[in-house]
Amino acid sequence: MSAFQGKPKLAVFDCDGTLVDGQADICDTMEQAFARAGLAQPNRNDVRRIVGLSLPVAIRNLAPDLGEDDVKHVVEFYKSSYFARRQEGLLHEPLYDGMLDLLGRLREAGWLLAVATGKSDRGLEAVLAAHNIRDHFVSLQTADRHPSKPHPAMLEAAVFEAGAQPADTVMIGDTTFDILMAREANIRSVGVAWGYHEPEELTEAGAQGVAHTMADLEKML
Repeated sequence: MSAFQGKPKLAVFDCDGTLVDGQADICDTMEQAFARAGLAQPNRNDVRRIVGLSLPVAIRNLAPDLGEDDVKHVVEFYKSSYFARRQEGLLHEPLYDGMLDLLGRLREAGWLLAVATGKSDRGLEAVLAAHNIRDHFVSLQTADRHPSKPHPAMLEAAVFEAGAQPADTVMIGDTTFDILMAREANIRSVGVAWGYHEPEELTEAGAQGVAHTMADLEKML
């Protein structure tokens, strides 16, 4: 497993669209949140496009004319609806096929693993617990404690918390937000084609490569 010059030893993963496929739940919950706020439902493809951003930023992208109070209401409706769906056992956030084995092999090869995501702390912890993979990661960075991607803060925090260096780190994500965040942090990035932005967009944003399969990703690392 060697491809990048400098042999990066910290692999930072995005969550939705990279580790797990949660798009159906995100789209359904966003529609519920807008409906509860008395707003027209957003286009589902538009919702897919903003996955990875923090909730307030995502909602402003979906409805640029909303006032700050309305944005706050939609944020709270989204959070409460998502939590209720989780409590009722309605969420379906499966790991992408082959991801569990890949994480294990990376750890065996000496990599440190981290997550940088637009999810909340509670949401990320729930996903990792559901798949029993919490112990794979040495650092978990979320939108609760950082500005929204593509601001580099959460990626920089993961590097610091892991005791790594930017030159020894790679960001793995499915959106241009992930790739641009890595660029801002002066960190290499690899896109994945199974998420929510097109491979060509990831390349144009600056990804050093785009993996179409888990085998591709493993080779790129």
